[in-house]
Amino acid sequence: MVASTKENTWEILAPLPETGSEMRAAAANGKIYVMSGSRNFEYDPKLNEWTTKTPMPSPRKWFDIAVYQNKIYTIGGILGFDEENEIIISNAIEVYDPSTDTWKILSPMPINTSAVDACVVNGKIYLIGGFNLQFPSLSTNVNVVYDIVRDSWTNKTAMPYPAYDYSGVFDNKIYIIGGLGSSLSNRTQIYDTETDSWSLGAPIPTPVYNAAVGATTGVMAPRKIYVIGGTTGEGGMFAESMNLVQVYDPKDNTWAVGEPMPTARLGLIVAVLDDQIYAIAGMPQMAFSPWLTTNERYTPFGYGTPDPTYDGTAPEITLKSPKNETYYGPSIRLEFSVNERVSWIGYKLDNETIVEITGDTTVSGLSFGSHTLIIYATDTSGNNGASETVFFSVAEFPVVLLTAGVTVVAVVGAGLLVYFKKRKR
Repeated sequence: MVASTKENTWEILAPLPETGSEMRAAAANGKIYVMSGSRNFEYDPKLNEWTTKTPMPSPRKWFDIAVYQNKIYTIGGILGFDEENEIIISNAIEVYDPSTDTWKILSPMPINTSAVDACVVNGKIYLIGGFNLQFPSLSTNVNVVYDIVRDSWTNKTAMPYPAYDYSGVFDNKIYIIGGLGSSLSNRTQIYDTETDSWSLGAPIPTPVYNAAVGATTGVMAPRKIYVIGGTTGEGGMFAESMNLVQVYDPKDNTWAVGEPMPTARLGLIVAVLDDQIYAIAGMPQMAFSPWLTTNERYTPFGYGTPDPTYDGTAPEITLKSPKNETYYGPSIRLEFSVNERVSWIGYKLDNETIVEITGDTTVSGLSFGSHTLIIYATDTSGNNGASETVFFSVAEFPVVLLTAGVTVVAVVGAGLLVYFKKRKR
């Protein structure tokens, strides 16, 4: 299927095979994945087809979803209800590899979360705000970060205004837009991940909640943040959904309006692939309304023209050690340099799985014989680079030479002893 390249337009695509409440969407490896509970559907935009994939090991709803290195992380969520009909909040983290259709269970979180917004910045997943879903239901101002490589958690400065929110990432900053706090909010809260500080941007023109947000990356279109659909909440449980497309430009802190979505929806999900935005599922109104299988694609403003600030150059990696030579012993020092800031580094030894690292390290447990090694890195713009392939070999310590050296030392030592004895006479 050939995608439309006409800017600020919508297309209607093949619907979801089946739908449900609180689904989540993510783009990885050129495909889109929609998950919830025991469902995991893969959408191929080239074929305009859906395929069923392996679901999460622990079926959850209201979980958080994030993509890093083409792997999808599902975090927290609701497992169900206990015997007293209390909500069971999960602390699970499970990662899905689309290339193998397999899941891996990671170390659980130190906290239980649900309905929190997840954003990836420089190899870390930030969980901000959200809804605690317990009675009385309240929006939260939580801000915690998960370091994927170190498998560790850190608390960060809380959001100034608690909100059940929608977010986008731009230049290492996270934009929390609108949402529900103590009331419907029009705020644009900006979190700087480098300084751990908050500021405010221009308010959204039409405050909404239960909307969805997608951010273009600059590869195929100018970098902007798109707030799509949602509701103003007027009418309470019978509040109608909207098809409004509100566009925020972080560079000049201004808002614009895009072409309305064909199907008005709230509670929808979005995924951004090749800078086109896929708006999936949702429902027409707050209550007594069926969940939709709708799948519509938006081509944003300026599509086909990369953002002037977009960095499409891969990082250059210089491998200093090992070199193309022979080493003795089962361990070698791995040393390298990169010409720019990177968000991820890893090395591949022979044909083994890539090992993530944070800097120079020691590679141990090497077998005797020939080896190959490559270092990979991803910069903060998402560009992937690789070092040259180094061919080296590992051998046993030269025992014979070592023995000969000891003999020479012994002979010299004996000669000196004789010399000193003669001098004493």
